[in-house]
Amino acid sequence: MNWYVLYVKSQTEKKTAAALERMGLEVFCPTKTEVRQWSDRKKKVKVPLFKSYVFVRLKEEERQQVFAVPGVVRYLFWLGKPAVVRDEELETVKKWLADEQVADVQVRQFSPGDRVEIKGGVFKGQSAVVDHTGSRKIRLILKHLDVIVEASYRDLVS
Repeated sequence: MNWYVLYVKSQTEKKTAAALERMGLEVFCPTKTEVRQWSDRKKKVKVPLFKSYVFVRLKEEERQQVFAVPGVVRYLFWLGKPAVVRDEELETVKKWLADEQVADVQVRQFSPGDRVEIKGGVFKGQSAVVDHTGSRKIRLILKHLDVIVEASYRDLVS
């Protein structure tokens, strides 16, 4: 049995995960606690760590049964096949979320037009604008130098 990544409707992650569990499937929907401000109060709420994604463990021949649950849109694909997540990767996420020393968890995706600061390499400390994002590299425009550079994601601060 493999862990697959399901793409679900926005803001239905927890509800969809609960419905999949009621079907008897093994599901992982990691959450983090955020403080939300309303006009009259503040409240701690659990929100999904990965927006619009739920992990489900099942056999390949059982993959179609998840579509009986409202909110499931499709499987996430990688190189033309359904994306499979290794057990060790999900265990790492679980350990990381259980670590009380981790105060703030953020998953950030860069989009063209975002402003970033380069934190490593030759252009360390320079600000740039995201031009294009790829699976491993990101293309940045350094306007004040009139250059376009490619960087790895780990070299950026948003």
